[in-house]
Amino acid sequence: MNEQELSLWQFMSMESDKLLNQTLQHIGLTFISLVLAVLVGLPLGIFIARKKIFAGPVLGIAGVLQTVPSIALLGFMIPVLGIGAKPAIVALFIYALLPIIRNTYTGITGINADITEAARALGMSKIQVLLKVELPLAMPVILAGIRTATVINVGVATLASFIAAGGLGEFIFGGISLNNTNMILAGAVPAALLAVVLDSLLSLVQRLSSKKLRKVMSVFPFLVLLLSAFYLIPSAYGSGLKAGFTPEFMGRPDGDLGLKSVYGLKINTVVISDAVMYKAAFEKELDIISGYSTDGRLKAFGLKILKDDRGIFPPYYAAPIVSTAALQKFPELEKTLNLLAGKINDSVMTDLNYRTDYLHQTPARVAKDFLVKNGLYQSPKPASGSTVRIGSKIFGEQYILAEIYSLLIRGNTSYQVETKTGLGGTKICFDALTNDQIDFYPEYTGTGLLAILKPDSHIVAKITPDKDKTYYYVQQEFLKRYRIKWLKPIGFNNAYALMMRQKQSAELNVNTITELKNHLDKN
Repeated sequence: MNEQELSLWQFMSMESDKLLNQTLQHIGLTFISLVLAVLVGLPLGIFIARKKIFAGPVLGIAGVLQTVPSIALLGFMIPVLGIGAKPAIVALFIYALLPIIRNTYTGITGINADITEAARALGMSKIQVLLKVELPLAMPVILAGIRTATVINVGVATLASFIAAGGLGEFIFGGISLNNTNMILAGAVPAALLAVVLDSLLSLVQRLSSKKLRKVMSVFPFLVLLLSAFYLIPSAYGSGLKAGFTPEFMGRPDGDLGLKSVYGLKINTVVISDAVMYKAAFEKELDIISGYSTDGRLKAFGLKILKDDRGIFPPYYAAPIVSTAALQKFPELEKTLNLLAGKINDSVMTDLNYRTDYLHQTPARVAKDFLVKNGLYQSPKPASGSTVRIGSKIFGEQYILAEIYSLLIRGNTSYQVETKTGLGGTKICFDALTNDQIDFYPEYTGTGLLAILKPDSHIVAKITPDKDKTYYYVQQEFLKRYRIKWLKPIGFNNAYALMMRQKQSAELNVNTITELKNHLDKN
């Protein structure tokens, strides 16, 4: 039975160990950040309830912080805190602050003034009024804020996988990249159930009588601390070299699955976004990463590709894939896109990527410079025709190719152009193409073969040693199954690769994946 035929339950059963680890990490991240948010938010809420002049600024700042997109917030944290749990916990802590501060403030200020006056008349101090009168009366409202913060954090914690902090997002984003619905649901269903269960439990606590609530609150801090410790359980193993693999790489037969089955490679692994993994390797937070053979950051960060001596990485020759409907609608499109065929080899693509990834030049500038240098640039013609919609995945090379194609179309046809860049992984781009949301995007033969077509293993073994056989197979199958045409290859092979720092490779005498495996076995 292949992966496509598995039911969700069968897939989750097969991945039960990994799923358990990720669920524990997810719970731990949620409650570590929740503990910190309560420790900070509760006193702040009490303070602004006493000093109402500060209520506006404090709630305003907390509100502004919560409006920052979560992925951007994680990006801001990385230069300061690196990758892993720390930036994820700080980001979740920030998102949990507002509902806790606001509900604490609302709960206390909403108490009838006569009640607090009566308490003071009985001789209670301010602390006694707070602990014995205000907090007990405000507790249902405060718990509602904690309940909201918990559900928010369960959802936002899925993004922790982008920065090697673990959690159920590893399955979700891996599934999106791999066009694998089972993987997406394997992460999304437990995350949704976790949010529902925690929300229901806190709802029950919220409705308890004052007497029962006091008993529950006496053990509540210990329970939350226990749940926070869950994050440490999956992390309590593994030593030696540490690898960082992208969500897509983790679930591919030409990725982590192939490394295990073909090489027998066992290494302590975290899941991380390709946007930050190169720098993490450079800064020695990771030893091994899954990279791309034409990535400009290889040059920028002094990384070395380990030779794939058993050939698990198939050819990844890039070419635009276009719907046949778009080719009929735009008669000049195929000829125009094929102007780039054979024009970019591996070293040229690496240099173009280097300019965007490390020199921070815009993809538009890099694209125009390339076309001018190669005599392919034409001044844009007046646009009067229909609009060609170009898609791209969410990494630098695809942005560059999208800009090159945009300039070629503008300079050689009268079509209008709309670019829809940063569409995420393979599944999002391919679904957009098949659902007529875009007309074409650059794809790779290996991805088309393994992530979309998913043929039997004997077909993969037969065709992948030959780049031309791989291209012709995906070309024929895409046209037959999806009415999508592969145009002429651009020329470069952006294959997957394992890489490590050049200095570390020399010190360990590790130049191939087999040598890496042997080194790990010895240590």
